[in-house]
Amino acid sequence: MAELYLVRHGQASFRSDNYDKLSPLGHQQAQWLGEYFRQRNLQVDSILTGTLVRHRETAEGIAQGLQLSSPDFKVFEGLNEFDFHSLINAYIKQHPAEALDRNAPAADFYKLLKKGMQKWSSGELSEGVDETWQHFEERVRSVIETLQAEFHGQKIVAVSSGGAIAMVLRQILQAPSQTVIELNLQIKNTAIAHCYFNPKALRMTSFNHVPHLDTPEREQHITYS
Repeated sequence: MAELYLVRHGQASFRSDNYDKLSPLGHQQAQWLGEYFRQRNLQVDSILTGTLVRHRETAEGIAQGLQLSSPDFKVFEGLNEFDFHSLINAYIKQHPAEALDRNAPAADFYKLLKKGMQKWSSGELSEGVDETWQHFEERVRSVIETLQAEFHGQKIVAVSSGGAIAMVLRQILQAPSQTVIELNLQIKNTAIAHCYFNPKALRMTSFNHVPHLDTPEREQHITYS
């Protein structure tokens, strides 16, 4: 069977004017993951990314850690994150009293995101949101179907985002939409969800695994943004 290492991007630039780029720590997390793969003698056949900058930068860090001289990344828009900025703005438009100050605690931001996702997934939030929940489901599913159809027997690293990874896991587990919401807020930066697959099946063997950070020297570098 083929193997899929589904990786969330490294720490992005939360609270900056441009979230869609890695922080210095995010770059380091990605390189550490690539070094871990190299130490384990993982022979990566393909590296996939979404179109986002933080995906590309994470893939570059992994490739650097693997000591790949000329990595060829395959780009899939279906691996992109949903637009959580537009989702939160749409929710606040419906509930203006819940608007947050820019310097509000991160926990308050995640609570607001969770509320927005709950309404979005139930069809109660559509105006001002870039895509429907159903479209999000379908584009993520299309990536998995492409992998199963075209990447036979390969070892694949696919860099994505928390929401899209959570959607993949929901589809594997045939779980309710609420599962995506709960998992999305738990996935660590550069965490691995490991799966085996063939044209007929996709099976998960581990989730949210950060072996490259799971040491006393690096555990303080585990992040969620």
